[in-house]
Amino acid sequence: MHDTVIAPGGADLDVDVRNLTRVEGEGSLHLRVSDGAVESAHLEIFEAPRYFERLVVGRSMDEVIDIVARICGICPVAYQMTAVHAAEAAFGVTVDPATVALRRLLYCGEWIESHALHIYLLHLPDLLGYPSAIDLAQHARATVEGGLRLKRAGNAIVARIGGRAIHPVSVRVGGFSRVIRRDEIASLRADLAEALDLVEATIELVASLQPPVFRREARLVALRAPDEYPMNHGRIVSNDGLDIAAVDWESMFEERQVPWSNALQAFGRDGRPYLLGPSSRVTLDADLLHPRAAAALVRHDLADRIANEPNWSIAARAIELVHAVAEAIDIVEGYEPPTVGGVPWTPREGIASWATEAPRGLLFQRFGLDADGRVVDARIVPPTSQNQAAIEADLALFAPTVLDRPHAEITHLLEQLIRSYDPCISCATHFLDLQVEETS
Repeated sequence: MHDTVIAPGGADLDVDVRNLTRVEGEGSLHLRVSDGAVESAHLEIFEAPRYFERLVVGRSMDEVIDIVARICGICPVAYQMTAVHAAEAAFGVTVDPATVALRRLLYCGEWIESHALHIYLLHLPDLLGYPSAIDLAQHARATVEGGLRLKRAGNAIVARIGGRAIHPVSVRVGGFSRVIRRDEIASLRADLAEALDLVEATIELVASLQPPVFRREARLVALRAPDEYPMNHGRIVSNDGLDIAAVDWESMFEERQVPWSNALQAFGRDGRPYLLGPSSRVTLDADLLHPRAAAALVRHDLADRIANEPNWSIAARAIELVHAVAEAIDIVEGYEPPTVGGVPWTPREGIASWATEAPRGLLFQRFGLDADGRVVDARIVPPTSQNQAAIEADLALFAPTVLDRPHAEITHLLEQLIRSYDPCISCATHFLDLQVEETS
């Protein structure tokens, strides 16, 4: 599955990392080393099936938008935005420019709350030497409180536009369920002004960190739009020359069932894994970043590390935090409400497909529709499932460099590497139980 890598000392080992808790299920890591070579690195997902692709069958696209939001409590906007854009493309709907701006602001809110959560509560404690965010808060209370205020600013955007912070309810085909007034959006300005100071402090803090060194060359994939940093639209591009329409995802990528996981894994049609998410976006779309974020990227000389070192993904999220907050302020200051909440539309038979950029990477959805615009079949490909094979590949490369270290250190370093991809894990810091068993 992966290139053979020689482990130090030629050891024969079984490495079991158990009970990797996720928001949407549980998983573990099994690493097999025989005669000094990594034979396999399996990210084993044993979560129960959730059946969302069956739950939406027979539903209208407005119903679908509300249903798919329940897939994730951290990034419901991503699922809604992908579904609503797919529907509008299929039905030939053109929305008001103010609606376009509101949807982008809504997505900015989700990026802010998701990235702040990961940086401050999941990843930063590792890199500052603390076992949890609670322990970090005991020694650096102001740092954690700043991260929580930053997350609150993102939640406030989602709640104001979406109706509530978790699983928003206002998104509809053709626009929103109501007209959102200018004073409602203007009221976000004060929190965003504080958030801008917080994200500038965040990038300064993150740039000073010293994550474990692990370099590799990965296939990076993201959306790219001609006129803006990718969120709601764009073509699928890669660092090795791929450039296709987002609706053509299935022509270049495929999902496979692997025997060690209940979750499908995605590969390129050439069999290669690929990596989505902030590191891919920052690498492939740096020239489209907000000027404040672009300046931070250059000022701290982060581009190479973000592109080639997965442990530096925290820096990519920090750069995107600067971008999302700065752009949110721009949208708030220039917002003029549409005359109506949504434009009229007529359902029709066809295929509704689209891709957007969730906080963790490209999210693809496709719905087959009957003459009444109701779903007859569905496919939903979340970023975490697409990243699984790339995570396994990186673990196979990284593991041999640490297997000669003490048990606790191996546990921490593998845990930290997995966490760097932000794979929808739970908020518990110690989610791994590592066992190393010698074999003969």
